[in-house]
Amino acid sequence: MATMTAAQKQSEAKAQYNAFLSMCPSQQLLGRISDKWVTLVLSALGSGPACDGQPAPMRYSELARVLAGVSPKMLTQTLRSLERDGLISRTVTPTVPVTVTYELTDLGRSLHTTVRLIKTWAQHHMDDVFAARDNYDNRTEV
Repeated sequence: MATMTAAQKQSEAKAQYNAFLSMCPSQQLLGRISDKWVTLVLSALGSGPACDGQPAPMRYSELARVLAGVSPKMLTQTLRSLERDGLISRTVTPTVPVTVTYELTDLGRSLHTTVRLIKTWAQHHMDDVFAARDNYDNRTEV
C-alpha cells in the first residue's frame, strides 16, 4: 500500500464530499450558509458602496442598521461564524473608540453572487409563495 502525502489525502477526501451523506462536512457548511442571517450579512457586505471595484468594508453599527430585526447577539454570532469559515475578515483599527470593520474575503465574494440571487429570488417571488400557500390552505381545509 502506497503512502499518501497530506495533500493527496486532502484531495481524496475532497473528491469524496457528498452532501447527501449524513457524515459529510459539507452538510455543516450548507446549514451555515442557508441561515437567514448569514444570507443577509453576506448580501449586505457584498452590496455596500464600492471602493476600487470592491464593496467597502462595513462597521458593526452599519450592518445592524441594514439588517433590521437582528439582535446584537445574533449579529455577533453570525459575524464570528463567517470569520471562522473564512468568508469575511474583521479589521480592528486602534482609534478612540476602536474601529472594527467587516468585509468579504475572496471566498466570501465567490459565495456572494449566489446568496444575492437567492435573496433577490425570495423578494421577487414572495407574492407567488403567498398565493401558493393560500391555494394549499384552501384545498386542505376540512
